[in-house]
Amino acid sequence: MSFPKKRNVSQFEKNAVEGGVLYLVATPIGNLADISERALKVLSEVDFVAAEDTRNTGLMLSRFEISKPMISYFEHNKRERGEIIVDRIEAGESCALVTDAGTPAISDPGEDIVRLCHERGVKVTSIPGCCAAVTALTLSGLPTGRFTFEGFLSTSKSERRERLSELASETRTMIFYEAPHKLRNTLDDLLAHFGGDREISLCREITKLNEEVCRTTIAEAVEIYKEKEPRGEYVLVISGAKKAEIKPDFPDDPLEHVNQLIDGGMSKMDAVKAVAKARGIPKNEIYNLVNRD
Repeated sequence: MSFPKKRNVSQFEKNAVEGGVLYLVATPIGNLADISERALKVLSEVDFVAAEDTRNTGLMLSRFEISKPMISYFEHNKRERGEIIVDRIEAGESCALVTDAGTPAISDPGEDIVRLCHERGVKVTSIPGCCAAVTALTLSGLPTGRFTFEGFLSTSKSERRERLSELASETRTMIFYEAPHKLRNTLDDLLAHFGGDREISLCREITKLNEEVCRTTIAEAVEIYKEKEPRGEYVLVISGAKKAEIKPDFPDDPLEHVNQLIDGGMSKMDAVKAVAKARGIPKNEIYNLVNRD
């Protein structure tokens, strides 16, 4: 794929790459043709590129005949590398931050370096482009006027259950990310907390050759993936609860409610917090109830 031909642009167009700036550059989520002309211009003109995986980014840049110094920046080195990157930007260099696919800082350690830049007075600007969450939402056929982005659910069973319990009464369309090897367990959890009739669109391999959107219900999705092997990265778009359907989904007795959550795998303290929040009761009242003789 060749680099786009240069064109004359107005001096007032926000295209000049400046020193002392962090550029958040959105990259394709599967189809290289989705990269923007502005993204390529910035990538070709910055002093260096901070990348989630320098190998993957290096391959992408080579396709556009761009060669730039790179530094890795990912979840496990973000604290140390973030300081190094911002020090270089403060010294006058320009940096393009990219993730492996999509928009940096969305379910991504990029949010940490953006916060650090704001704390230190370093200018940040964003080069818009692909975002898997928004793309999946537009493909889902579900309401798009109001939605909530949840990203990846916690790997902690108690935190996961607590979050899904809170979301059971969410009326907005919900968007989740999920890896293929976790999809079946996640669908089981969604079934347990949201019920089987809730609509869901399972979007996989978006913009790629094997792109697929499966619009169904949560119960049907569970059955489908008992037989079908999950492949590729998934974006799950789920309809919100109907207001008429929202009702307390817990026992009348607070103590029974706590014991129910403990039986489901929560620690006693997490269960006390969850029950207090769900019922609008002070936490110490529930704690005293649980620990009375």
